[in-house]
Amino acid sequence: MLPFSCVTSHTISLASSWSVHFSFAMSRPPLIFQKKLPHKNIHTGRFVPRICMKVGQEDTSMNFSNPIKVKAIVTIKLPTAVGGLLSNLGIYNGVDCIVDLFGKTLLLELVSSELEKDTIKGYAQKSKQIEDEVKYETDFELPQDFGEVGAVLVENEHHKEMYLKDIVLNGFPSGPVNLTCKSWVHSKHDNPVKRVFFTNKSYLPLQTPSGLKKLREEELVILRGNGQGERKSFERIYDYDVYNDLGDPDTSTDLKRPVLGGKLHPYPRRCRTGRKQTDKDPPSEKRSAIIYVPRDEAFSEAKQIQFTERTTISGLNALLEFLDAVIVDKDLGFPSFTDIDSLFKEGMNLPQLKDNDKTKEKLLTIIPRLVKAASDARQVLRFDTPETINRDRFFWFRDEEFARETLAGVNPYSIQLVKEWPLRSKLDTGMYGPPESAITREVIEQEIKGHSTVEESIKANKLFILDYHDLLLPFVSKVREIKGTTLYGSRTLFFLNPDGTLRPLAIELTRPPMDGKPQWKQVFTPSGHATGLWLWRLAKAHVLAHDSGYHELVSHWLRTHGAVEPYVIATYRQLSSMHPIYRLLHPHLRYTMEINSLAREALINSKGIIEISFSPQRYSMELSSAAYDQSWRFDLQALPADLIHRGMAVEDPTAPHGLKLTVEDYPFANDGLLLWDTMKQWVTDYVTHYYPLPSLIESDEELQAWWTEIRTVGHGDKKDEAWWPVLKTPKDLIDIITTIIWGASAHHAAVNFGQYAYGGYFPNRPTIARTKMPTEENSKEEWDKFMNKPEQTLLECFPSQLQATIVMAVLEILSDHSPEEEYIGKYMEPSWDENYVIKAAFERFRERLKEIEEIIDSRNANEYLKNRTGAGILPYELLKPFSGPGVTGKGVPYSISI
Repeated sequence: MLPFSCVTSHTISLASSWSVHFSFAMSRPPLIFQKKLPHKNIHTGRFVPRICMKVGQEDTSMNFSNPIKVKAIVTIKLPTAVGGLLSNLGIYNGVDCIVDLFGKTLLLELVSSELEKDTIKGYAQKSKQIEDEVKYETDFELPQDFGEVGAVLVENEHHKEMYLKDIVLNGFPSGPVNLTCKSWVHSKHDNPVKRVFFTNKSYLPLQTPSGLKKLREEELVILRGNGQGERKSFERIYDYDVYNDLGDPDTSTDLKRPVLGGKLHPYPRRCRTGRKQTDKDPPSEKRSAIIYVPRDEAFSEAKQIQFTERTTISGLNALLEFLDAVIVDKDLGFPSFTDIDSLFKEGMNLPQLKDNDKTKEKLLTIIPRLVKAASDARQVLRFDTPETINRDRFFWFRDEEFARETLAGVNPYSIQLVKEWPLRSKLDTGMYGPPESAITREVIEQEIKGHSTVEESIKANKLFILDYHDLLLPFVSKVREIKGTTLYGSRTLFFLNPDGTLRPLAIELTRPPMDGKPQWKQVFTPSGHATGLWLWRLAKAHVLAHDSGYHELVSHWLRTHGAVEPYVIATYRQLSSMHPIYRLLHPHLRYTMEINSLAREALINSKGIIEISFSPQRYSMELSSAAYDQSWRFDLQALPADLIHRGMAVEDPTAPHGLKLTVEDYPFANDGLLLWDTMKQWVTDYVTHYYPLPSLIESDEELQAWWTEIRTVGHGDKKDEAWWPVLKTPKDLIDIITTIIWGASAHHAAVNFGQYAYGGYFPNRPTIARTKMPTEENSKEEWDKFMNKPEQTLLECFPSQLQATIVMAVLEILSDHSPEEEYIGKYMEPSWDENYVIKAAFERFRERLKEIEEIIDSRNANEYLKNRTGAGILPYELLKPFSGPGVTGKGVPYSISI
């Protein structure tokens, strides 16, 4: 038997080991295999005729010595919805049952990596079923000089798609060959093009075996599509489009929304669906019940149960129906804090429903933990008490907690160092009024009580700010036209105490000139006097609403979900599934397109959850676009660069991670840098193995096309920016890949999985401030009302009962880990496991992550780290790599999957 060539030095040839796994790859036209491929620099031995094996029939006319007899065992995973009795009769229906009986369910074709080789065919026949898995088998005879198996073609003879889990080939001298597929295979009746699965050997384009080059190229052509027509559910086409499907103008002109993406409203691109244009607004796309995503981007069954269009979306709609029935006045707030507390104790009564009611079924499917039975058989909507409230019922009231959460809460991405004084706006003064901040030297020095001057505090890196002034101010007049909400531009200053904690000093709220009135701005400070104290609490409520909106629309949605989707699309369009960088990125890209499509369906769409519940309301996504336009940069998505840019760190080669933090006890940054360095080392080990020379980077056509497409198409509205990294060396690639992986894993975990802990008790993070400050209009009526009942004024400013309840339910869902969550470093991809160099690097990565868990635990037990420890304080665990299922407040999944 001829030995088989190896592309990299560490790869074991098939002559010594037949242990080859197959990964999921793409389909190609079957006609190519009916042609004789051209001969080129390959010794093929003697001519081998085409072989077609049929089930139950062995062709004995072949004249070759010692053929290798191989049995293929294919595992098909049945969807739960069609399991049980019916699936025993056939996979999906009676017609397919007949196909099974005749033994022509799956046609497999083995493809040689060498030239001049016809495929070896065989029909796999159903053999047995174990629970939700069905086994199919067939036999092959491979000639000795067939060469290395490079790919397997699969044709599904059923009328319905199948989920192909794996294939095991038994009979090779060195043991079984495992083919890991984990992919949906369409029916040939939907699409006659066969699916192709490449082996798990990774090849750079120039290293591709000759017999696989054309397959590799054609696979990518198919995945890109032709940009025409509406996409079908079984397809696997990856293409770009603008966000033109958030509105629904054909239903109502009030539901029209601007297109995001382009010169007017720059934005990342999303996956193209090809739906028809709306009648009343041609730039917009018609909405549909199910939004297309490429078939293999769909959730697994466990994820579907947790969050899918058929469960969560309908469940939230059911919840809205319930609340509509319970809450007569949709603008009604909570009469007292006791009524807020009752959501966690007694709960909210729900209308009586019959056991077979479909609305009840939807609700119980998506939020079963929230719907509970009362003692008198009533059903109530009762929320689990967030851990923050469990630890300290009054945590949300304290200024220290308000400041601490900027460093250790759910939005640690906004706090920044004050570098210049005085504070000034950069907006057009003709439209927005005088640029000078009302936070003066006197205000600050009064609050720091003579410890230092403003200049001394800035020089000593002791002044910090949440600055939402220039981003929000252009939206104030538009938002204020909407009933039931208001908006300001805001600045909040903090002072760094000697013990490493932050202390809030002042809040400035600004309204631009509007309705014939001049610019209004006022500064509020902590006060021991009752009037000043309640005004300060009201001002904090406004700032928290601003921070909640920025967190959800920018730190969370834009910088993770929105920014990452173009990386997913470009990876499938430009990197073959046998490309090593594709295999490195693949686990970090799973499910993101599906979750983003569901967000467009019910969260960020017109009259969706965000518009109903957050201060910018119908302008929410326009605000997200403005933030993208003004501040999004790829290079600043890297954690070290982000910290330096915000003044939260400076480069210091002598410090851990090469950075010295401005606030030493910054839990997000401290834990994040541990993860960043560990991820970067894993990526470095991986990249340098496949790219030992810089020339390999520049000569890799797929890789260069991938990076070009991300910059010029996926983030095309920023294609001309000078800050885009170049891609010429392994170091360039390491930095780029680490940045992408960080955004898809740790960044998302830090801003997502603590949402219920910190926002579940909504007074701590109100998503909307509905009323103006009582000092803005100098209205005697409003002022008297405030003076007589300040608590009532604060409650009226908070979200309504409808808004608060919806947000609480959504945050509970978003903070929940699936039972089958794939945490970073916990599971090894099959292609990594097959390469001993990569496997060893991954095992070092995994062990380091376990060490990080212990380091974080020790930090949370350190009483001197006051931003993460103390009486009633929730420990900072959002960047602990691993977690169990449920709302745990920890765990870093590989990808953005919720």
